[in-house]
Amino acid sequence: MSSILLKNGTVIDYASKTEEKLDVLMTDNKIAKIAKTLDVQADKTIDCQGLYIMPGMIDMHCHLRQPGGEHKETIETGSKSAVKGGFTTICPMPNTNPTPDNPEILKRIIDEAKRVNLCNVLPYSSVTKGEKGEELVDMPAQLEAGAIAFSDDGIPLTNSLHMRNAMIEADKLGTFVSSHCEDKFVGAGAINAGKVAEELGVQGVYPEAEEIMAAREIVIASTNHVHGHICHISTKGTVALVRDAKARGVKITCETCPHYYSFTVEEVKNSNVNSKMNPPLREEEDRQAIIEALKDGTIDNIITDHAPHAKEEKAKGLATAPNGIIGFETALAATITNLVCPGHISYLDMVKLMSYNPAKILKIDRGEIKEGAIADLTIFNPDEVYIYEETSIVSKSKNTPWIGKKLQGKVQYTIVSGDVKYDANDTEIA
Repeated sequence: MSSILLKNGTVIDYASKTEEKLDVLMTDNKIAKIAKTLDVQADKTIDCQGLYIMPGMIDMHCHLRQPGGEHKETIETGSKSAVKGGFTTICPMPNTNPTPDNPEILKRIIDEAKRVNLCNVLPYSSVTKGEKGEELVDMPAQLEAGAIAFSDDGIPLTNSLHMRNAMIEADKLGTFVSSHCEDKFVGAGAINAGKVAEELGVQGVYPEAEEIMAAREIVIASTNHVHGHICHISTKGTVALVRDAKARGVKITCETCPHYYSFTVEEVKNSNVNSKMNPPLREEEDRQAIIEALKDGTIDNIITDHAPHAKEEKAKGLATAPNGIIGFETALAATITNLVCPGHISYLDMVKLMSYNPAKILKIDRGEIKEGAIADLTIFNPDEVYIYEETSIVSKSKNTPWIGKKLQGKVQYTIVSGDVKYDANDTEIA
């Protein structure tokens, strides 16, 4: 029986509304005791003076690329990046090759994550076979095999009858479909439509591309009284749709990413292809709408949409380079820098958005610090200010607009099931 004692840290737990200096004792994989002072012998003692202790962060939308895209990222390199960023649970999307549309592929992903043994990896199943939008997967079999939920992610399900049937079936099974809302006919383009796209001479993506599909998912959820979840919202229009739906009692949840409350489309002038993602960075009024929606609860949680790409792929140029940026290692700092420090949200709110709410949406026993809970913890220095350097990135890919930017807040330890999986003082990640 191994034990770790955390001394002198400030515990932040949204469920209990705790924000105070406490000691935490972990025995094996559980939190055994929490008190103002614990004078006990432990196998390892960590002095957390000046550090904050929060429930392990949960990223319910990321991309690990394995199988099929190992030149961009692997389950191992992605997991190393995740724990460096403070994530104890991550949910990879199914846009791999082959697609995890059957139990065998899901098992391969889950088995590899267990071999790597760094963080909890809870994969999505695709909604349709091969993400082709034609035939629904065997949902009960996929859940039995270990799928956490369903999504066709970057290949939006255009057949509304299929989406209706999938949302109803998933809800019956106690889970949900996570919908990448994009009308491809309206959404063709490289960056947000407008002045910057015109200036750079590339086709623009209209905000309606996201909003049209988000409205559809809300209608299906409302009419059939089922849970719908909308991926990475980015526009003021989608915010308004979700806010209205929630006010009417529709069972809709949604997520956003740090880049949508940190940057606007103007950032493309600085970091070019490393600011190209889908949905794209929008205008300042959209950024402000996202911040307000995080403040008032319209947006339920923050995800990274960690999307690694090889340097040669991103080098194709703004018009044709693949969409996506990495995000595991900057999510916490971006949130502290651009939401907490300016006073938009509190640290308790941050815990709600990055730990508590995702655990509730996924229906997993995580997201709280309490005696008897699984010891998944993120320990960070809220005051450390630094320049984010490419040389510090442990992800296999380096596609991010954060390189060279000043950030505040740095992960010191990531603890998964009572084991230290990341220690900022060690040069190697276990």
